[in-house]
Order: sequence, then C-alpha cells, then structure tokens
Amino acid sequence: MGAGGEAGRREAGLSAPEATRSLARFIAESRWEEVPAAIRHEGKRGILNALGCILAGRDDPAVELVRRVFPEDEALIDAAAATAHDYDDTHLPTVIHATPPVAAAVFSLARKHKTSGAELLHAFILGVETSCRMGSAVMPGHYEHGWHITGTCGVFGAAAAASRLLHLNEHQIASALGIAATQAAGLVEVLGSMARVLNAGFAARNGIGAARLAREGFEGPRAPIEGMRGFVNVFGGSRRLDRLTDALGVRWEMLNIQLKPYPAGVVLHALIDACLEQRDRLRQAQRIVVELHPLAIERTDRPEPRNAIEARLSAQHAVAVSLLHGAAGLAQFSDAAALDAEVGTMRQRVGVAPDPSLDKMAARIRTETITLDAPASRPMDDARLEAKLRSLAGARATDLLEVVRTLEALPRVSLP
Repeated sequence: MGAGGEAGRREAGLSAPEATRSLARFIAESRWEEVPAAIRHEGKRGILNALGCILAGRDDPAVELVRRVFPEDEALIDAAAATAHDYDDTHLPTVIHATPPVAAAVFSLARKHKTSGAELLHAFILGVETSCRMGSAVMPGHYEHGWHITGTCGVFGAAAAASRLLHLNEHQIASALGIAATQAAGLVEVLGSMARVLNAGFAARNGIGAARLAREGFEGPRAPIEGMRGFVNVFGGSRRLDRLTDALGVRWEMLNIQLKPYPAGVVLHALIDACLEQRDRLRQAQRIVVELHPLAIERTDRPEPRNAIEARLSAQHAVAVSLLHGAAGLAQFSDAAALDAEVGTMRQRVGVAPDPSLDKMAARIRTETITLDAPASRPMDDARLEAKLRSLAGARATDLLEVVRTLEALPRVSLP
C-alpha cells in the first residue's frame, strides 16, 4: 500500500490488522470453563427464545416462500423464521437482533455434525458476542445511515459461531471473518416488507459459508474489519475498534440483550407496557398523542397498516390493540387484527409527535387529562420467557424446556 493509504489508515486509527486477529484469537481460544455462569444462563435463554420464534415463524407466508425457493438451506429458513414475527431479541445499545443468524447457524450445523450441548451453547455465546461487538464498533450512525444491523453484523456472528463448531484455528477464523465481511448486507428500507426476513436469513447462510470456505483453505483479506476499505471504515457511522476487542471474555455484551415480550418493533415496547398497565385510564380518551424519538417515528408512524408486517411497526396499532384487547401477542399483530374495523377506529384516535429528547426506546403518552412517561420496557424474566415459549411452541414447549435446561450435559443435541 502506498504512503497515502497508510497515512489515511493512521488518521482513522486503524493502523494495523490487530482487530481481526484479536477477535479470531478470542473465538479460537475461548475456554468453556471460563465462561461465567451468568453468561451461560443468558445463552440458554437466548436459545430457548430462538427455538420458540423459529417454530412459530416457519408458517409465516414470507418464510414459506423462502423455503420454496431455498428448500435445502436450513440456516436461511430458520433465521428468517426467527425474525419473521419481530419477536426475537434486541441488543439495546445497537438495536441488533443478535440471535436469529447465530442460532440458525448453530442449529443447522448441529443437525449435520455431532455436537454436544456445551459446544453448541459455547458457539452460540461467542457468535452473539461477535455480532454485538461488531455493532458496537459502528454505532451510532450505522443504522441511521440505512444499514440493517441485524444483517450487516449478524453475518460475523454466524461466521464466528460456525467457525467454532467446525473447529477452525485462529488463522482460519480470521479468514472466515474476512469472507463474512465482504458479504455484509441489509437495508433498513426493507423493514415493513417481506424482504426484511432475508437480512437475518442471508447472514446465517453466508456466515456458515464463510466458515466452510475457510476450513477448506480459502483465504480472506488481511484486515477485513479494520482496513482502510474494510468493514468498519466503509459501514461505520462510528469507528470504535476499541469496542470490538476491549475486555474480550471479561465484559460480555450478552448482558445487554433484552428478549422481546411483544411481536413488534422494540422501540414500541415501552409504549405497549404503559398502555397495558394504564389501560383503564387510557382507553376512554378521545385523543391520544404518543411522543417518540424521531427515529422511532420514522420506523413506526403507520396509522393504517395493511397487514401483520406493517402492524408490527405501527405505533398507532400497538396502542389500539393494547387498549382494546388488553394484550399484545401474535393474535393482536396478525393480518386479521390489522384489518379489524374496531381496531382501525381506535387507531384513528392515536397520533404521534416527535420529541428528540426521548430515548429511542422510550415513549410519552398524552391525553386530555393524563401524561404518562414510559422511559424503558420491562425486562423479560424466566417465567415470562417460559410463558412465551409455551405460546409459540405449544405441545413441544415442555420437551424444549428440558433440552435447554440440561443442555450443558447433553452429549449430542437434537433440535427440531
């Protein structure tokens, strides 16, 4: 590289290919015995949540079309299913839905290769950690610029998890990360359409492909993450490589992941909580104004959603069904609910207004007589997670709960 290129790289703080190597080394050398119990528990919760979302999402019309075109690609299908109902998870600092690409990748490989429960859980944890740290390196700015971070960063997580399950060494993992980097893709513009499920789906498929190519000796670039034309410089709003590698194995981003209690955009969850908790006070109001951060309004100002996909990203719909039905589950965010006349009438009573001072996840509700602040949504504890799984998986829930409860002791994992 010429002197100008080196100078530019130094100015960007990306002077050597250390980030890629450090991350690859962490993935290769991480020891199961050193993963804290709290992280193992969160990993199991993430797997349980992903299983429920996948089982419920396989019948989604968009996923059925994906299966028709890619019938043999389990990872693509399951990642699409995991995110189909907007019921998955959110890494709060970056808004990544971290688990769908990673869970789908490890589940697919576990069906094809003998994998113990501990191996699967370890790979899942490392993959999710990789996705979240990649997101932290490019946020803020990455999502706001229009990149759908679940796809762009999820491919790294899927590649990391697949690399671990395929027993790649540090050099091979660095190549896998490079192959993943050139496949990073996904636009925010697809949200609210069928195409949204493809971002997680392709991330899972391409992450596995990257690891398999690397296993066969396919070489990736020298500095795919930190290079002058690498992922962070090209995709980054922020360019914080320190967030990618700082305290790896000591500080875990998995602790910043929140599982979704409602099948709707995460920026609506605090709003839904408030509507359900204050339903009796709100539902008689003639006019309800919901104040949200401008970015949340950009994503969720849909006064007349035409189907379930749009309803899941409609602030007006979220308020209407919460107040009318006292619930906000799959039935309330269905095609039928979106087209229901009573719900439509209630939506007409709901307006939105921007407040840049609010957090992106917060809301404020105003009526003629009431002002309610909803600064954050309520975390989902284990009891709520189990109830969610039972609603999604039905009769299979009991067996899945037992599998995940005993996961670390299983010599081989068998997954639906």
